[in-house]
Amino acid sequence: MIKISDTSIIELDVNGEKRKVVAEPSDTLLYTLRTELNLTGAKPGCENGDCGACTVIVDGWSVKSCIVLTVEMIGHKITTIEGLKNAPIQKAFVEKWGFQCGFCTSGFIMVCHALAEQHPEADEYVTEEWLQSNLCRCTSYQEIKEAVTSILHP
Repeated sequence: MIKISDTSIIELDVNGEKRKVVAEPSDTLLYTLRTELNLTGAKPGCENGDCGACTVIVDGWSVKSCIVLTVEMIGHKITTIEGLKNAPIQKAFVEKWGFQCGFCTSGFIMVCHALAEQHPEADEYVTEEWLQSNLCRCTSYQEIKEAVTSILHP
């Protein structure tokens, strides 16, 4: 007998909602978010964990969704940019012009939100360390740093 697929129906906690999805064992969280749940805020950039455009928050920590498998997320709380709903970092990005083309913006917002939640007293060195996980091809990062600093040190 030839097994054609190991497709499973699994339940994920995404943006505070229990959602059933169809997933292959090799499906990445990024793929599942975009194709099964139509949550397209996480962007497919490099798809190997380098650029951070696909960053989401899992149990409070920023995670690159292109390098984790969907099945690994069972039992974890996943938050996407669509689930932030007016977090202070979103307003700060607008006020400080922390974006240009917008492709990397959701990933940066997610990593900055996780930083503010995990390290509310972060200094500039910790902030820069966290920001190194994401790439932007348009800005000098100064506006992004100003945005996150404005919520960490108002």
